[in-house]
Amino acid sequence: MADRYELRLPALEVRQGDRKIYCFAVDGKKIHDFAAVSRVRRDKESALQGYQRPEVLSHIRGIRRYLESDNAMLPNALVLAFDDSVTFETTARRSTGVEYSIPGELVISVDESLPDEEKPALIVDGQQRSAAIRDADLAEFPVAAVGFIADNSEDQRSQFILVNSTKPLPKGLIHELLPETSGHLPPAYARKRLPAQLMTRLNTDGQGPFYGRIASPTSPHGNIKDTAVLRMLEHSLFEGALYQYRNPEDGSGDVDRMLQHLRSYWTIVKETFSDAWKLPPRQSRLTHGAGIQAMGFVMDTLTDGMPAEDVDCDTVRNAILGLMPITAWTSGMWRFPDGEQRRWNGLQNTPNDIRLLTDLLVRAGRN
Repeated sequence: MADRYELRLPALEVRQGDRKIYCFAVDGKKIHDFAAVSRVRRDKESALQGYQRPEVLSHIRGIRRYLESDNAMLPNALVLAFDDSVTFETTARRSTGVEYSIPGELVISVDESLPDEEKPALIVDGQQRSAAIRDADLAEFPVAAVGFIADNSEDQRSQFILVNSTKPLPKGLIHELLPETSGHLPPAYARKRLPAQLMTRLNTDGQGPFYGRIASPTSPHGNIKDTAVLRMLEHSLFEGALYQYRNPEDGSGDVDRMLQHLRSYWTIVKETFSDAWKLPPRQSRLTHGAGIQAMGFVMDTLTDGMPAEDVDCDTVRNAILGLMPITAWTSGMWRFPDGEQRRWNGLQNTPNDIRLLTDLLVRAGRN
């Protein structure tokens, strides 16, 4: 039968504004008894669960080899998010004149039989290090750790992004997490929160041409790049057709009408260029980053100020139909007004090529 016990760890409670963090040391071999790694996934209702990236096995093996060598040291602290079952008990203290730091003990109830989703702590930062310690041929290996009591799972995700904001987190992981975070985020991430929310809904709501097509950590079989869709949405929200539904004061917006607008327009695109839409980016410049972004600019031009309810109309359909003679999504040549010609797959996902394609399509769509 699995062990149940109370783990009491000497700790410092440090006040940081309205929050409290707890600095302590713990045997790394025991961390997985009470802490889990919450890997990002979606449940049957497409709701986001977890927030961590998968374990990087080669990285873990490298850390393990180092830990098993002489004089190994891991000075960087792991970061843990506790639920409210974890408590802090202060101990008798001398007056030091330091009011923001209080000594005491963290009290953690450990039940090794609990599944990961019920453990009282989640590893926010240090996934690979904790896995390497777990697997290393060592009796024990104490590590420094910092913990905080999370308000909810959204708070955990927000802290995960903030803690990792100076590290090269995979962009796709950040894009998945942003819509379901709370609290303050760096400006660059805050700006992408609403576009990321729209992109997630387009990819997971079960309807529309983008459903299941956008590649992400929880949609690995998608073949349209999430960064291309995100840039298309971000431009439209701040400078294009979707701006009309957005509150520029607080960044909120009428997401349902935005989605209606997007689905109506991109359904027309899908129906007009049905063969090109079915193909992956390597076989179609329509689903390629250049095509997604250029057709997004066409949407902004044709539907700017147009209510979502009116986007599915003959005016927009005829304008998109009028692009057929000049497009070369899957074969043939692109012919530009200045005389330049490119093979169908000669356009790349670069600012210059996107601008070149956009100018061609927008000019034709206006005629």
